[in-house]
Amino acid sequence: MAKPEARPYHSPSRRRQADATRQQILAAARTLLAAHGYEDTTIDAIARAAGVAAPTVYAAFGSKRGIVAELIHQARFGPAYDTAVTAALTTEDPAQRLAFAAKIARTVYEGERVELELLRGVGVVAPELAALEREGEADRREAQRGLVEGLAAAGQLRDDLDVEAARDVLWAMTNRELFRLLVLGRGWPADRYQTWLAGMLASALLRDAGAARKVPRKKRG
Repeated sequence: MAKPEARPYHSPSRRRQADATRQQILAAARTLLAAHGYEDTTIDAIARAAGVAAPTVYAAFGSKRGIVAELIHQARFGPAYDTAVTAALTTEDPAQRLAFAAKIARTVYEGERVELELLRGVGVVAPELAALEREGEADRREAQRGLVEGLAAAGQLRDDLDVEAARDVLWAMTNRELFRLLVLGRGWPADRYQTWLAGMLASALLRDAGAARKVPRKKRG
């Protein structure tokens, strides 16, 4: 009689324990990076500080570069990001959806700012960070696909834009460099950047941007 095929066992408690271990490793790595720099922080040292074996670190992240990538990812896509995305999915209004896209851009760039400054300060080499940013940009453009396709399906895109061109516009205008230039370079408050970006996105992408942004006047009594 044939033996029944073994099925993978997924235990919620094991999953929680694995997640907790990953967070221990990340916290230990961040502390060591800040204290000793990138070159002098080893996987063995991270493992000792986290109270785990070195193979556990490799299994979780693969390398120091993998740890750095996860530190940046968690800084970018934390609870504030999740809240903004959830809110964006609850509205069908095109201008509001683009306003949430502006809020998400602000949330991501504010979240990553401290982490990136730390990593640059501790000597993570520029090519490593540049490669991580390129990967992040590709992921960001793909994540915006649903928003643009939804606007197109509802007939809300400008007549001179197809879906791919609209994706390019949204991706370019929500790029971190614009945030750096205006907020970090020119000292704009983040609220001003977000409001301005929402209006620019509506103008650049929506068929009836003026109507979408029009604020009703208060009726006189």
